[in-house]
Amino acid sequence: MTAAAENLSDLLHFLFGSCIGQVIERRNLHPKNLDTYSQLPSVQLQHDSAVHAMLNKEIEEKTRELRQTRGEDLQGLNMEELQKLEKIIEGSLCRVMQTKGDKIRMEINALESKEQQLMEENQRLKQKIMSLSKGQGHLLEQGQSSDSMVTNISSNSANPRQDCDNFCSFLTLGLACYTHFHANTFSLRSFLVSIKSSKGFVSELDFVTMDEEYDVIVLGTGLKECILSGLLSVDGLKVLHMDRNDYYGGESTSLNLNQLWKRFRGSDQPPESLGASKEYNVDMIPKFIIGNGGLVRVLIHTDVTKYLNFKAVDGSFVYNKGKVEHICAIHKVPATDVEALKSPLMGLFEKRRARKFFIYVQDYEDNDPKSHEGLDLTKVTARELSDQVLTIRFMPVNHVSCRKYGLEDDTIDFIGHALALHLDDSYLDQPALDFVTRMKVHLQFFEILFSTQSLARFQGGSPYIYPLYGLAELPQSFARLSAVYGGTYMLNKPECKVEFDESGKAIGVTSEGETAKCKKVVCDPSYLPNKVKKVGKVARAICIMSHPIPDTSDSHSVQVILPQKQLGRKSDMYLFCCSYAHNVAPKGKYIAFVSTEAETDNPEVELRPGIDLLGPVDEIFYDTYDRYVPANKEEDDNCFISTSYDATTHFETTVQDVIAMYSKITGKTLDLSVDLSAASAAAE
Repeated sequence: MTAAAENLSDLLHFLFGSCIGQVIERRNLHPKNLDTYSQLPSVQLQHDSAVHAMLNKEIEEKTRELRQTRGEDLQGLNMEELQKLEKIIEGSLCRVMQTKGDKIRMEINALESKEQQLMEENQRLKQKIMSLSKGQGHLLEQGQSSDSMVTNISSNSANPRQDCDNFCSFLTLGLACYTHFHANTFSLRSFLVSIKSSKGFVSELDFVTMDEEYDVIVLGTGLKECILSGLLSVDGLKVLHMDRNDYYGGESTSLNLNQLWKRFRGSDQPPESLGASKEYNVDMIPKFIIGNGGLVRVLIHTDVTKYLNFKAVDGSFVYNKGKVEHICAIHKVPATDVEALKSPLMGLFEKRRARKFFIYVQDYEDNDPKSHEGLDLTKVTARELSDQVLTIRFMPVNHVSCRKYGLEDDTIDFIGHALALHLDDSYLDQPALDFVTRMKVHLQFFEILFSTQSLARFQGGSPYIYPLYGLAELPQSFARLSAVYGGTYMLNKPECKVEFDESGKAIGVTSEGETAKCKKVVCDPSYLPNKVKKVGKVARAICIMSHPIPDTSDSHSVQVILPQKQLGRKSDMYLFCCSYAHNVAPKGKYIAFVSTEAETDNPEVELRPGIDLLGPVDEIFYDTYDRYVPANKEEDDNCFISTSYDATTHFETTVQDVIAMYSKITGKTLDLSVDLSAASAAAE
């Protein structure tokens, strides 16, 4: 047993002795190494430290980027980094301006809605006034004198000035039926309504004969003739205005649906699905008004804006078929810097070159040689200018012959036709001064638009405006201006024959056996066919549709210019579209025109490229008319003849002709340096 006990004791000592010793040893070592263990970081602590360092680095980078977006700390950036920074800033600016534009459009839409309500109320008031005027006409027919009629109208209101405006409106706008009534009543003599102004209101109606002498007799009541009649009357000249038709406007009149059908379809009646005839005002010479153009300046110069109400045109577009098939060929002409950034008309680098070109054009002043940058635009052609200007801006004049970084052909096509509004490519080989002048008109409009609060009401998707109820309102308004300044009118006067003396000078006009004497005659080509020559022919299609033109962002009023090069033609083609938004058609209907200078005798085929862009049409009418220019010498015969209207969808060429005729008639230059902020007067 003793031996067994000893063996068991040895076994226990072997099994547990070493373990206990190790435990005791580790216990003794623990206090010594505790500080060492506490200094070793944990895995979590290491991870947190790494994240903290990464965030600090990211904050530093973002802070540096923020300073760089402010234009700070740019010295260390290379060209690639600067370009990347520029793209970031452009993208941010684009989003900011887009948001701003959306908010502005919402406010404009709200104002337009309110404006439409006011216009409808105004129209109802006008109809009441016309009903009152017709009632007064009925009293006159029963035997009441014209003097008593005026007295009754004036006595029924506490505001004689307002009555004057309303009554003048009746006399001017309703003159056709009024003159016709008196022509039937007094068959032996021809009568006209002469509005005389005394202390701001109408004092009497005078029925006068043609047996008088006038400074100027104007034949035809087209827009050009009515503008000249108004301008000459304001200048103090004694003016007699005659027309063979019983309505205002001549070739530039507006027709209702029944009149349109009668003109192009004879005795046929329009389908009922097109709506009421009276809701249509279809312009025969459809054109938009550029907001900074000549016609607006004439309207402000004569204060005719108070007779009219305008509304902005939704968009101006240009046709560019491009190099890729099945891609939309209609592109919006940018009206804001945001649209310019997004426009597919030019690539990024081409946009930068074009921007520098626009800066050169905008800075150019005739009387400031520094802005010419060494170029004489009376000698340099438009083609040479578009090639040279970008190089010249960064090189001395003696380096003009260095490598040229000009604009691409498609860019020149877009600028020349959609902005400068040239009719064909012949301008490229002509002195660049006219090209630059036209460009400045377009660019200055946007400068005024965004800096002048009073023009904000016209802010839309284009630089164009258009009168409510169609263009027939324009000649009527200028006729009213002439009447207020003493001009007299005779409508429905057949066979207006110009009389000449032995030396060949015009001395008067004869109609229905009576002759009115004059010193000068102003007329459209149809009154003196032997003194004009034919220079071309306009082909056009008039379409009634139930939808806007495709690919124009559902715009209710648009202009689309199809440059000649894009169609393989000798001249441009134009699309004009307006709708019920401008009160020229019933709700849901659109009036579209396709026009061009005719190059063949087949308008249906020739106009097909433009018609194909319209989509389905409800009705279509084809028409052609000849274009004439004067062939006489005004100083020899005292006859001043206007040119025929061209195919364009804007009034710039029209106003140029009017200004030139005014200078020839009066011997002085028409001063149109006016305050464009007055353009909003018509809507106030």
